Amino acid sequence: MESQLIVRIDSKVKDKFRSAVRIEGKTASEKVREMVEEYVREHSMEEGMKSLWDEIGQSLKKKGYKESDVKKMIRKVRTGK
Repeated sequence: MESQLIVRIDSKVKDKFRSAVRIEGKTASEKVREMVEEYVREHSMEEGMKSLWDEIGQSLKKKGYKESDVKKMIRKVRTGK
């Protein structure tokens, strides 16, 4: 279900924005929706965690660890051995 988001901006900025997005063949509403969706994607907890795990994985690979090493370490920590 779509809902409205009311944003107040300077009328000159609004006119310039509308002109700029028209060049892209979009309406102001389409462009604002696109920008809000992109912002939410970039700032979501899920994306942050995915990025963190990717960085950890790359760091471990650089240090020479393999997936099997990680599984062994997890088992060791969980069993306390």
